[in-house]
Amino acid sequence: MSMLTPRGLKGKQYRVTGNAYPRLGRPPRRGRKIALGLGGVLTLTLVTVGGVQLYDVFTGKHKDPTAQACAPASGKPLAAPENSPSAGAPASAAASGAPAPVPSNTAVPQPAAVTVNVYNATDKSGLAARTADELRKRGFVVDKVGNAPAALDKKVPGTAQILSGPGGLGAATLLLSQVASATATEDTRTDATVDFVIGDTFSALADPAQAAAALAELTKPSPSPEPGHC
Repeated sequence: MSMLTPRGLKGKQYRVTGNAYPRLGRPPRRGRKIALGLGGVLTLTLVTVGGVQLYDVFTGKHKDPTAQACAPASGKPLAAPENSPSAGAPASAAASGAPAPVPSNTAVPQPAAVTVNVYNATDKSGLAARTADELRKRGFVVDKVGNAPAALDKKVPGTAQILSGPGGLGAATLLLSQVASATATEDTRTDATVDFVIGDTFSALADPAQAAAALAELTKPSPSPEPGHC
């Protein structure tokens, strides 16, 4: 019996016709189906994520974090973050019984609102009294007049040193304009008084016109930052 004899035709004659045999296709592979399925899921995920990001960009929900760190257009400082040390400082100071810090006052007042103490840190007698009289003529309120304390006596090399606490920063700016090349120092006093300490190179106050020009220069606003820069 030939190997080509179909089952059930044993011993019977048969004839194969035709000159081609049927081709059987390769059975589908399970791994290929899985790969195609994973590819489709990945493509769908990428399309979904991209769509969400585009939505955030066009609706303004996606903002540049560096822009949020800059000061707003109004010029007001940004509030301190809740977790920053400065955020809870006033409350903690009040709770501990420590004195509250003196708020800074940089507004430049009129001379009549400024109380100034005039001290002479040089060995030239009479400078404090003459300077105090001139400051009174310009509208300042003069309180103490005399020699400089030991910590400053003979230790002011320039024309004058202006000392004030945080509450007198604006008044110190006004006094700085009254004498050329003076320097300012902030101390820990809690009131708004200002000390005018005469130094080694002092000769006289600036004339009123020079003082006005100096004050305009000292109070000139800082240039605004360029867009995109803090």
